[in-house]
Amino acid sequence: MSQIDWIVLCATLLFIAGYGIWKSRGTKTISGYLLADRKLPWYHVGLSVMATQASAITFLSAPGQGYSDGLRFVQFYFGLPLAMVVLCITFIPMFRKLNVYTAYEYLEKRFDNKTRSLTAFLFLLQRGLSTGITIYAPAIILSTILNVDIRYTIFLTGALVIGYTVYGGTKAVSYTQVFQMTVIFGGLFLAAYLVVHLLPTDIGIIDALHIAGKMNKINAIDTSFDLSSRYTIWSGIIGGFFLQLSYFGTDQSQVGRYLTGSSVSQSRLGLVMNGLVKIPMQFFILLIGVLVFSFYQFHRAPIFFNKLELTKIKNSPHGEEFRALEKRYDVLYGEKQKDVYKLVTAIHAHDENRIATSRIKLQAAAKKNDSIRAQATALMRKNDAKADTNDTNYIFLSFVTQYLPMGIVGLLIAIIFLAAMGSTASGLNSLASTTVVDFYKRLLRKDATDHHYLQASRMATVCWGLFCIIVAFYANKLGNLIEAVNILGSLFYGTILGIFLVAFYMKRISGNSVFYAALLAQAFIAYAWIVNLTAFLWLNVIGCLMVMGFSLLIQKFSKLRTKHS
Repeated sequence: MSQIDWIVLCATLLFIAGYGIWKSRGTKTISGYLLADRKLPWYHVGLSVMATQASAITFLSAPGQGYSDGLRFVQFYFGLPLAMVVLCITFIPMFRKLNVYTAYEYLEKRFDNKTRSLTAFLFLLQRGLSTGITIYAPAIILSTILNVDIRYTIFLTGALVIGYTVYGGTKAVSYTQVFQMTVIFGGLFLAAYLVVHLLPTDIGIIDALHIAGKMNKINAIDTSFDLSSRYTIWSGIIGGFFLQLSYFGTDQSQVGRYLTGSSVSQSRLGLVMNGLVKIPMQFFILLIGVLVFSFYQFHRAPIFFNKLELTKIKNSPHGEEFRALEKRYDVLYGEKQKDVYKLVTAIHAHDENRIATSRIKLQAAAKKNDSIRAQATALMRKNDAKADTNDTNYIFLSFVTQYLPMGIVGLLIAIIFLAAMGSTASGLNSLASTTVVDFYKRLLRKDATDHHYLQASRMATVCWGLFCIIVAFYANKLGNLIEAVNILGSLFYGTILGIFLVAFYMKRISGNSVFYAALLAQAFIAYAWIVNLTAFLWLNVIGCLMVMGFSLLIQKFSKLRTKHS
């Protein structure tokens, strides 16, 4: 990056982080630290909810997802508006009425201690792993820019976020997230404009979308009912509904955001805002990735987008063999570019026969391209068994750093860092609040002072931050980060949601019944994932329904035993 980019990057980060810390000065109570004293307006709540969900992974991996897989990932969010309706009717009034710090306090009142502890433990496990992945995303950026080992940048990124979260708590997180989302929206529109602006002068956005469409990238809707397919309209509406309902209704990283609202109506408005804006925002981010794909049809894309791994293989004993692959890749690109221009000419002439011919040639070239890339990554693994051979997370970053003008590069990278700070800080804050409220305060120190619990929350933030840094060291094994986070959530969210739905709607079910039902359901979900029984979104549905079904069966069985004893 240029000196101007570094100035823009540092100035943006320092200003927004400093503003959040300044606004949160004087936080002296656990209520202020964990819930911002429940005084925030609806737009704070809405933007904070969005910023918590829209981590650096969203802005780093989602364009890469659009580049490699098209628009179909947007179907993942189709269940979100329905989930927001249920949350506004049921979850928010219940949590506000009970005046809880965490969602899991309610479960003790409804069931018993062990059910509360089990649910809180499942959340801590899932959120701790997920937050570690969100630390890894901005570390990728620093590693690429500075050309240093990613382990050093993971530690640096994690340490910065830990310090920022420990000082300000929820209040600092919320106030910075308002500015973050403002800057993020502006940066996204700017990035989309620049991608189109950098296309050849005779190629417009319509041409770019036509090209992407002929290469199967404009595939936003899949109506097939295929349980093995990750993204269809049915998995999005049904599986996505259960996932989003569990995420926003039972995940403390989100519950803690809307509990900061000054009233039930303010919390509801914040969630409605998120439900209306999230799908268009995610579609737009994926579309940027699709446009980057079209851009690289007219400009040579790297054979591999991770510069650090490229440098390693080129300087290795396999360097000559790799360069031979690069030459084949360059020849293929030259041939493919001619076919791209033929396709554009055919589209302008509305010649369907020539369009079909060009499309077949381009798809054949894409397969050859994938074959050469597969050989390149195999060579990287041969050279270093620990090499990070999935470069999806580097695609958008590579484009930004190579083609965008000075100053804009720094701004867009600042946006990704801001998203990382917001989501990671929210994750750490929720981990700390659940640890202190659901375990430490209840089991170890029941009658300590408010100041003691505040200090315990800060210490818990540090401990969870260190845990998440350790997780981040292994995140490169997970592939595309935005998919990895959602797969991880799907392993636990169904069970957690099932517990809450039993609590809300199945009033005759006891704590023992739902506790053992949850254990059985979670064991089955783990088995289903290991054997790849179905696409991950359906695990949310299966886990939830199994908890509800097993709870009924266990309750009836226990009543029969009692009656016959």
